[in-house]
Amino acid sequence: MYRYALKVYGCQMNVYDGDKMKTALKERGWTETGEEEADVVILNGCSIRDKAEQKVWSDLGRFAPRWERERKPFVAVTGCVAQNVGRKMAARFPWVRFVSGPRHIGAVPDGLEKLMASPGETFQFLDDDPRAFIDLPGAPVERVNPWKAFVTIAHGCDNFCSYCIVPYVRGRFVSRPPEDILEEMRTLAADGVLEITLLGQNVNSYGSDFSDGYTFANLLRDGALKTGVRLLRFATSHPRDFTPDIVDTMAEHSPVICPSINLPIQSGSDRILSLMNRGYSVERYRETVSLIRSRLPGVGLTTDLIVGHPGETEEDYRQSLKVLEEFRFDLVHSAAYSPREGTAAARREDQVPREEKMARLNEVNRLQSGIALEINESLVGSLFTVLLDDVAPRGEELLQGRTPSDKVVLVEGGEDMLGRFVPVEITRADNWCLSGRIVENRK
Repeated sequence: MYRYALKVYGCQMNVYDGDKMKTALKERGWTETGEEEADVVILNGCSIRDKAEQKVWSDLGRFAPRWERERKPFVAVTGCVAQNVGRKMAARFPWVRFVSGPRHIGAVPDGLEKLMASPGETFQFLDDDPRAFIDLPGAPVERVNPWKAFVTIAHGCDNFCSYCIVPYVRGRFVSRPPEDILEEMRTLAADGVLEITLLGQNVNSYGSDFSDGYTFANLLRDGALKTGVRLLRFATSHPRDFTPDIVDTMAEHSPVICPSINLPIQSGSDRILSLMNRGYSVERYRETVSLIRSRLPGVGLTTDLIVGHPGETEEDYRQSLKVLEEFRFDLVHSAAYSPREGTAAARREDQVPREEKMARLNEVNRLQSGIALEINESLVGSLFTVLLDDVAPRGEELLQGRTPSDKVVLVEGGEDMLGRFVPVEITRADNWCLSGRIVENRK
């Protein structure tokens, strides 16, 4: 049969889609291999920021030498980068013979087999209907990690933030049926998965397109009670839609539902939030944070922040620094504004110079680094139950896991301990992770 290689860029949803493609191809007899041996290389790419898109462009050029020698491999570009610029990639690189947007993931296996049967053709499956979706059935049993898995609960987005191309490349919002999600979770738990993260561009909107009143809080409750999963997380939330019933459900079903929340603020300026079309004020965000921290002691609260949005003044930017100092997030995913063609912000004339954006970004990172270190140092001496889920990237005989609040923890241990829950005492803190020691060796 055919051989393929898969490379994933970008967000957790792309990892999930990649796992589903691997599962479907294996069921058809395809073999995963390295790029040099592959008949088809699948690049499942991101286009949300320009930097992520440029990674795919750069990788595409690497196939020229082998193509000149062997007329291999065929390259399939999938994901939101395919929806955004896949046609351009196919026009520029003759080895790009397959293009599929993220809402046509279900067309990938048949499409790749058609490609191998008709190697002179180029196949394109792009998402012309923003509400249509062709899915791959079943759970992703071929996974990057045997103990952790992602499950997408909704596709697309209807928010149309000024800076974001998600509604254009991933389509409009649609919730997956709850019975499909819960069955997928049960299948994963039966296959040895201990931790599941529910994914969506805005998980809080889950169920808003249903007529029966079933909400994200209902899904969290059912996921905790009816699937057998040991740990349940989710990403990402929208402050406008983060309702009290979500917090209540998390509190009632602890420790299965982990006390960790990503709540993107994006700016500390109400004026910029309005330009961004975010639909909330800093005061409303403050009320939501107060509710979360009052009901979930020890919660890990992270956020996303953009500096240099068109029209952002020095005063607007200073207000963003103030909210970082006020809310003291555990982690901030910070970024300089990146113009995306077709969005409202990209059409504005008051773009902030790149040098200014980078200076602001560097200052944000310095401030947040100090805040994160102070928070993490306060945890030294604490004891957490941690799922050891991978080998740490920074040294031999180190394993990694995460606290319930989603902080990375490094411990000494052999690979035979992977997939175990262990009690860990925190012994040292850095600004991005914790180090600890296992105080008792048990499953």
